[in-house]
Amino acid sequence: MTSLLSRASTVIIANGRFPSHPTPLSYIEKAEYIVCSDGAANEFIKKGGRPDAIVGDCDSISKENKKLYSDILYPNSDQETNDLTKSVKFCIERGKKEIVIVGGTGKREDHTLGNISLLAEYISDVNVIMVTNWGIFTPILSTTKFKSYKGEKVSIFSIDKVRLTTKNLKYPLNDRALNNWWEGSLNVSLADCFEIHTTGRTIVYQAFR
Repeated sequence: MTSLLSRASTVIIANGRFPSHPTPLSYIEKAEYIVCSDGAANEFIKKGGRPDAIVGDCDSISKENKKLYSDILYPNSDQETNDLTKSVKFCIERGKKEIVIVGGTGKREDHTLGNISLLAEYISDVNVIMVTNWGIFTPILSTTKFKSYKGEKVSIFSIDKVRLTTKNLKYPLNDRALNNWWEGSLNVSLADCFEIHTTGRTIVYQAFR
C-alpha cells in the first residue's frame, strides 16, 4: 500500500478551475516540476507562479504570456488529444514517473468528465492521480489497497466491464460488474484501509474530510 501523494514531484495544472483547497495547493507549492496546460498558465502566472513548461495547442494562453514565456512554450496542434493529455505525454517523454494533476475539474462538465476518464488511459504509462478541491481520483488496473479512515466517502467507477470485489467498504461489491458509473458511487470506508479487487481499468474517488 503506497501513497503517490507523498512522493510525486511533478504537477500538471489543467485548465479547469484553479485549486483553492489546501491539499492541491500544497502539491503546487512542493512541486519540483510544474507543467501548465495551455490557458492554465494565465491563472498560475497571475498568482505569481512560473511554470517549467506550458504545453498545448496555445489557443487559450494570452498573447502577452505567449510572448513573455516563449522559452518554455511547447505548442502541440494535435486535435486528436486534449491539452491535458498533451501535458501528460510531455511529462512521460521527459522521464516523469509520478504525476499529480490539479485543476482538472470545476468548469465545463464535459471537460470534467473527459479529464477524469482520461486517468484510465494514463495509468498504463505513468503513476498518476487527480487532486481536486473535494477529493482524489486514483486510477488502478489491478487489486489495490488504499489508505483510508473510518467514515471516508469512497466511490468506484469501472471503465472496463470487469467484476469487482471490495473489502472494508460499507456497501461491499462481491464479484460484481458495474454497468453504470452511479452504481459504485457513495460508499463508505469501514477502517484505516480498504481494498478493491479488479482486473480492468477502474477509477477510485476518495473525498476529503
